[in-house]
Amino acid sequence: MAAGEPVPHEAAGSEQGSPEPVGRAPAIRPFLLTAGRVSGSGAAAALPVETQIVATSAGLTALPSLTFEQHDIVAACRRPQSVAELAARLRLHLNVVRVLADDLRAAGHLAVHVPNARTVQDISVLRRVIDGLRAVPDSRGSLRDSS
Repeated sequence: MAAGEPVPHEAAGSEQGSPEPVGRAPAIRPFLLTAGRVSGSGAAAALPVETQIVATSAGLTALPSLTFEQHDIVAACRRPQSVAELAARLRLHLNVVRVLADDLRAAGHLAVHVPNARTVQDISVLRRVIDGLRAVPDSRGSLRDSS
């Protein structure tokens, strides 16, 4: 291969073609997305995973000016969803979504609804969820074990 020629796609990630290890980027990326922060712009604790977030009209208007990940978060939040659902849908690290969602909330692009702590800790709610899941038939059409 002559000097100045483009590297073929197959060789771009090979040992001889790149001085950086190919597998390092995913480990560094969350750090870069949050500028090394582990909590949002406020001094409060991280958003709980069950926190519901939804885009505001200001956020939807600002979509063209947002960074790639911020754009994806606001666009995905046209309908309310939890922080955990959003992280799974966008395939982003949970803490990255927490930090960016808190930043977007502070900028007025997202509305954040933290559930009542008493409801989250109410054992009767958990019992109803478990009972509801047991009432759903499995793939064979039979109910799950109720024990």
